[in-house]
Amino acid sequence: TLVSPSGQVTPAGVVPRMKQMGVVGTFSSGHYEYDSALALMHVEDAARMFRLEGPSGVRLKLRDLHQAREVARDLQLDLGPQFFVRDWTQQNKTWFAAVQVEKRMMFIILTLIVAVAAFNLVSTLVMTVTDKRADIAILRTLGASPRSIMGIFVVQGATVGVIGTMSGLALGLLVAFNIDVIVPALEKLFNASFLPRDIYLISRMPSEPLASDILPVAIISLVLAFVATLYPSWRASQVNPAEALRYE
Repeated sequence: TLVSPSGQVTPAGVVPRMKQMGVVGTFSSGHYEYDSALALMHVEDAARMFRLEGPSGVRLKLRDLHQAREVARDLQLDLGPQFFVRDWTQQNKTWFAAVQVEKRMMFIILTLIVAVAAFNLVSTLVMTVTDKRADIAILRTLGASPRSIMGIFVVQGATVGVIGTMSGLALGLLVAFNIDVIVPALEKLFNASFLPRDIYLISRMPSEPLASDILPVAIISLVLAFVATLYPSWRASQVNPAEALRYE
């Protein structure tokens, strides 16, 4: 039963118009907002139901969805103020704003995780320097300069950082490209739904790895790994051979 709020005015008030329609099929778009409230019908039936002479709007589909804002702005200028033009970013403005906030928060969280890993790298190198004090002292007595000693530990720490970053990047991309297989398997294994349709706007977890999202995290990880090597390397270069070999 299709109900139109713009009905007829009677002594009892406005009575909405109702019409019996036959449902010939259903569809699932994977988007709860559309699946729960969107109905498609013939344009002539819609015109009679809402008492219109024809369509009240036209929907355009673009090859590149990211050009929607520019196309909408150009159409608004060409058509004039008597027409109202809006794109998909305006229709779902609140939702996309929330996604942007979540992306910023995830970037901060990932940066903090990388910073914690960098502190672990600092502690590991400090312990290595403490354990290798005698070896460092012997290298100094053989003519190694403080700069060369520092370079050894910088290379060691940077190598660990590069290997860790590349390994994490490869593992993350492996999960991202196979998320459509991993999530259903986990949901079936634990008998749970990660994205309930009646709560979230989407019913499946999309994944589209972008270089603009991945490269900043990878670069920050490499920079922090390099910075984390400076203090332990400097301590190694300051080892006094006489003090280190006193009890050897």
